[in-house]
Amino acid sequence: MFHLICEREREREMERAREALRVGDHLDEAVERLPVRAHRAGEEASFYEGFALRGIRVQRIQRGFLCCSFTVPPRLTDVKGQMASGAIANLVDELGAAALTSQGHHIKVSVDMNIAFLSPAKLGDELEILSRVLGHKGGYSGTHVLLRNKTTGQVIAEGRHSMFGNLKSKI
Repeated sequence: MFHLICEREREREMERAREALRVGDHLDEAVERLPVRAHRAGEEASFYEGFALRGIRVQRIQRGFLCCSFTVPPRLTDVKGQMASGAIANLVDELGAAALTSQGHHIKVSVDMNIAFLSPAKLGDELEILSRVLGHKGGYSGTHVLLRNKTTGQVIAEGRHSMFGNLKSKI
């Protein structure tokens, strides 16, 4: 009997989760109407990159260091009006890689990301994002990315991003 009650409760929870994630027919149609051009890899930003990164302003760039500002737009918020955790993870990924590029390294493959989500960023909040290279060992590189509310100084998230890429072939 207890097993059946647990199973029913699990089914109810799954249905609640499905409902919360459901976009709705009117939004499905709006997404279908978005003009998405064909992407030429390596020549221009993809639709995804433009969607996720549009609005980042580089304040300062040095070898292995990047300081940016970013205002949280509606397109990157969740139903509570807070910046979505996936959007924060994307910033850690992209800006960690950008710090490596500022040192002249080629784009590498992400191996591991560890992100501490410390406080929410709300729609319209201006963020300061600091990204720095921690070091290199062979083809392995590590970066640190800090997102902070520019007005309050409160830390939104802190991430470490590990990347790997073969340097040069010996063949």
